[in-house]
Amino acid sequence: MENRILREFILRSVGEDLGDGDHSSLACIPWEATGKAKLLIKENGILAGVNVAKEAFTVIDRDLVCEVLMEDGSQISRGDIAFYISGRQQSILKSERLVLNIMQRMSGIATSTNQYVTRITGLKTKILDTRKTTPGLRFLEKEAVRIGGGMNHRMGLFDMIMLKDNHIVYAGGIEKAIKRTRDYLKTNDRKLRIEIEARNLDDVNKILSTGGVNRIMLDNFSPEDTTEAVKLISGRYETESSGGITLETVRSYAECGVDFISVGALTHHIRSLDMSLKAV
Repeated sequence: MENRILREFILRSVGEDLGDGDHSSLACIPWEATGKAKLLIKENGILAGVNVAKEAFTVIDRDLVCEVLMEDGSQISRGDIAFYISGRQQSILKSERLVLNIMQRMSGIATSTNQYVTRITGLKTKILDTRKTTPGLRFLEKEAVRIGGGMNHRMGLFDMIMLKDNHIVYAGGIEKAIKRTRDYLKTNDRKLRIEIEARNLDDVNKILSTGGVNRIMLDNFSPEDTTEAVKLISGRYETESSGGITLETVRSYAECGVDFISVGALTHHIRSLDMSLKAV
């Protein structure tokens, strides 16, 4: 995670929350008063966002001292204490909601990701996220996926070619979409990997006869058709299953032999993990 991007995000978030002052704290807490608080875990899962929280504390008040007891990626249980934060009480109170919002969201994503990863233990398939992220929070949400044991798909539109159904329709078909893409990369001296979506086995055969890609996405295939597609592709290209795959079905798709399974729900259907910052 790039420090500059993280710091800019924290500064924007603090500005959004603070406005012209934390009047609740200013009204009843002396500036010089110091204290301590603990991050109390209230639900089992995977911890994520500790490093982000440390940076947030530093941005808000460099004199705050964070004593970390549990690092990102730790298995956590109800009643655990992840860290203590000490310093000015006003600064702790300014930090509280921002830190909790970040850590609860990231820990929820990491926990969900870890559940998917655990379901396919022993198989070669890797769990991927998607671009179904919250605008402005993608870098944090994708970091949480990594902490949970998953892998990141492309970060955005810039770092990988992804020819989906609409691209194929607008380009005039699979063959034209691939040819135009390869010509574009050559003309512009770009070295980007190419992934293309297949909606059925006929599409898979068209892609195979055209060639020139790195990965084939099998979108909304049944497990039976996925198995057939993997046989047809026969290791010539990477394979990725996508489309409505759940915790209940993920292993059946992984057992088909695909290299990757992408799950939009990791960052799209988020349930935050419960925790609180409590004064000691």
